[in-house]
Amino acid sequence: QLQLVESGGGLVQPGGRLRLTCTASGFTVDRYAIGWFRQAPGKEREGVSCVSSSGDDLTLADSVKGRFTVSKDNAKNTVTLHMSRLKPDDTGLYFCGARNVCRPRMDEYDYWGQGTQVTVSS
Repeated sequence: QLQLVESGGGLVQPGGRLRLTCTASGFTVDRYAIGWFRQAPGKEREGVSCVSSSGDDLTLADSVKGRFTVSKDNAKNTVTLHMSRLKPDDTGLYFCGARNVCRPRMDEYDYWGQGTQVTVSS
């Protein structure tokens, strides 16, 4: 069974850091592009990042450039979203998705997880 599970969300103060991990099972992340998306109440779903299957290419949304980055660990079959200098606008339910190549919309992905909540608030 192909599955993605997100973890690492929580409550953090503005300016803080969090690491979200996307753990894959039933397939290997070195064969799939992994995208991160977020959904905030009252807002449209937003693409945050996408790393290619090889890990050589990383795309970040303008809103997170300079603050977020992504790492891929093929041995652990995980992709981690490293978030720093968090802002209240980063609050949302974060999902990871997998498909063969990066695409801008979450509904273009073949598999995705249940999401992990990130709340940035003082």
